[in-house]
Amino acid sequence: MKDSYRIESDTLGDLKVAQDKLWGAQTERSLHNFKIGNQTMPYEIIKALAIAKKAAAFSNCDLGVLSATKRDMIALCCDEILEGTLAVNFPLSVWQTGSGTQTNMNVNEVIANRAELLHHGAINLQKWLSPNDDVNKSQSTNDMFPTAICIATAKLLHDKTIPELEGFILSIKEKEIQFNTIKKIGRTHLMDATPLQLNEEFSAYRSQMEHSIMAIKSTLSHLMELPVGGTAVGNGINTPAGYDKLTVFYINQFTGLNFTPAVNKFEKMADMDSLVAVSGMLKR
Repeated sequence: MKDSYRIESDTLGDLKVAQDKLWGAQTERSLHNFKIGNQTMPYEIIKALAIAKKAAAFSNCDLGVLSATKRDMIALCCDEILEGTLAVNFPLSVWQTGSGTQTNMNVNEVIANRAELLHHGAINLQKWLSPNDDVNKSQSTNDMFPTAICIATAKLLHDKTIPELEGFILSIKEKEIQFNTIKKIGRTHLMDATPLQLNEEFSAYRSQMEHSIMAIKSTLSHLMELPVGGTAVGNGINTPAGYDKLTVFYINQFTGLNFTPAVNKFEKMADMDSLVAVSGMLKR
């Protein structure tokens, strides 16, 4: 049926997109070209991109390069992404070309088309809110995707991993009290050695976990440096003055965390060393 799809367009031409989906031409092309595996982009990354794009919209508005009407519409659509109500519109595989460009554009297109529905009641070929010029203003995939990875990782560590580990330590402390009077034989080299108390053994487990939490926390200062504002190569071309600091300020407002602008955006965009450090501490 003709009404089952609409036409979306990009620099390569027109594409048919299912009428009930909010993505655009670049997302559709990725679906056609990268039919690889069943692993889709983690929704934590999608939500982190939404946080960063909402913050960017507020910064761009404050700095006079985006209207308040468009800022508020971007923020509204980002909030819907964060609530999970638009989750079916992010179907892309983790196996894709480039530096996350297709996922970045997937988010841009969904925000723009959702805005079309809210603003006009229909998705038009010519967008009132441009995926590139408005939603992606002052941004590049090259700075936004590593920013999103850092936001998602930091939020998971702060909101889930560290609290769960701290709860585990409390459980071990309860066992230390419970096992205070139980004696056992310590073993070395696979043989019985000398006695110790069971609570002493459990104190070792507690100390391991306490040091592990400290090790994870020691990686956070580098992890929480965000390259947002670096745009394509790290020098911040095409961003208004003060954009990076202001965007990080809004990201902190929206997350309740304490991110900082990257000391060196070139480094933070060129490697994922901060994530290597986090990974190592988690494996520990």
